[in-house]
Amino acid sequence: MWNTIRLSLVWTALALSALGASAQGFPVRPVSIVVPQTPGGASDTLARLVAQRLQEQWRQPVIVENRAGAGGNVGMQVVATAPADGYTLLMSYVGTHAINGSLYKKLSFNPETDFAPVATLATLPFVAVSRADSPIRTVSALVRAARDGRVTYGSAGNGSVNHLLGEMLNTAAGINMTHVPYRGAAPAIQDLMAGQIDVVFASLPSVTGAIKQGRLQAIALASTKRSPAFPQIPTIAESGFPEFDVNPWFGLFVPAGTPAHVVQKINSDVNALLKAPDLIEKFAAQGAEPLATSPAQFARMLSIDIQKWSAVVKSSGAHVD
Repeated sequence: MWNTIRLSLVWTALALSALGASAQGFPVRPVSIVVPQTPGGASDTLARLVAQRLQEQWRQPVIVENRAGAGGNVGMQVVATAPADGYTLLMSYVGTHAINGSLYKKLSFNPETDFAPVATLATLPFVAVSRADSPIRTVSALVRAARDGRVTYGSAGNGSVNHLLGEMLNTAAGINMTHVPYRGAAPAIQDLMAGQIDVVFASLPSVTGAIKQGRLQAIALASTKRSPAFPQIPTIAESGFPEFDVNPWFGLFVPAGTPAHVVQKINSDVNALLKAPDLIEKFAAQGAEPLATSPAQFARMLSIDIQKWSAVVKSSGAHVD
């Protein structure tokens, strides 16, 4: 009997030792971060900043792969069906993870149960922008223009955050801007600068360069507080709509079933990176504010946002068959 107990204890100790060693050893080969959007947007920018730092820390290649399409669902499907070993990460945000489940009637995956939240990276405001020579320079000017005539606003597609922000302002201000969906935020911004549409609600990093170069003008941020990187840009909340508050998170996921010790390892390493002064500075230059959470905290945030955005999608009438 005692021999059996001793043997059991030995095997338990060996198992725990192996578990700790595998956590310490991860990763032992290249890691991919799938970005389900086109290059140049907020998800892509943040993913590349973090990938570079993780590559230096892990001493393994960390490759960013853009798998755009179907509002982010193409890239999400890639990760949902990948091996649950931590070597394929998903760079996701509110738009793909908290909105698509209620926007698309048929998905081949469940955004909440087919992925494991790993680590948040940042919160990042969206901003309403118009072309440099547009008379629409403020929220009040935008509202007046929409009441006096036809105002068009572009988005990354039906049900995207860009789209729903316009619908939220329509409801709050009692106006009726016309939505023009595009296949991604980049072509919408290009048409805005070409004078084909009047306004775009864009993530701050995707238009930071154009704002600094004077090719676009910032009307207002969708968050309740101003951005330290652009303190001169007012918020929609302070422009007459105090309940207007959208400040999306961005974060990393892995396929459901990925070992908990691997999830915790990635979370710890990412949270450590978010404390680095130079990375904080680079995030700030994009208007992003680092956000460190545990996997459990991230899961709770996701659950709350799924409920919140489901109500917004329903009230907007947006859907994709």
